[in-house]
Amino acid sequence: MDISELLKVAEAAVDRGRTITDSRAPGVLTSKGDRDMASEVDFAVEREVRAFLERETPDIGVLGEEEGGATDGTRWVLDPIDGTVNFVHGVPLWAISLGLIHEGRAVAGVIDHPALGTRYAAAEGHGATCNGQPIRGSECTDLSEALVAVGDYAVGPDAAGQNAVRLALTKLLYPRVQRLRMIGTAATALSWTAAGHFDAMVMFSNKPWDTMAGVAINREAGMFVLDLDGAEHSPASGGTFAVSAGLREPLLDLIGEALG
Repeated sequence: MDISELLKVAEAAVDRGRTITDSRAPGVLTSKGDRDMASEVDFAVEREVRAFLERETPDIGVLGEEEGGATDGTRWVLDPIDGTVNFVHGVPLWAISLGLIHEGRAVAGVIDHPALGTRYAAAEGHGATCNGQPIRGSECTDLSEALVAVGDYAVGPDAAGQNAVRLALTKLLYPRVQRLRMIGTAATALSWTAAGHFDAMVMFSNKPWDTMAGVAINREAGMFVLDLDGAEHSPASGGTFAVSAGLREPLLDLIGEALG
């Protein structure tokens, strides 16, 4: 499998999605549960990108956030609008995120920010880029100098239970790091970590459409990407932790303390 050629396919697929986001308002919203939603544009982008990928790479499955699909084997994983709440409210922090999983590993990804004019991309063994220019992650070694992104708090069933751990980590981090940031889109937080804007990113979930593109990009940018127990990150991981080498152990200790 030529991953560099498949990255070109991924970029062309995301181009087609971006054409839709550049020309359409969010439209009618569909409820997905407690305070969660999808817009008309989410569905339109997913259908367009899925159709393109199925034509161009018929032997590779497609899993989309809104309409499901392949859950094993080599597969594309797509979040048509990561950060839909931001998108609906006119906040420009949202992204089209398309990753490729092969042999249980994220091996390529494209994260495009139409409202910001930035695109992050990577293929395993070929490095990571932003708008075609090479990027590298943080080399921070001091927690007190670290800007750390954290994932959203949970909504829906058992939100209080899930958020207890998130709140515990927040309580442990805020007196130790320089600042915390919660921006409402995992794909953006991961791409900014790969670019060195954030020194680490922690989220207590691992939906593949949210994370796989960012995982591939971070690895190629020189960052460690781990599960919350410190194991190598995989599509089956329970959480997602991207971090510089120098912050890996102190932050793992704090995550472990929050998890109890």
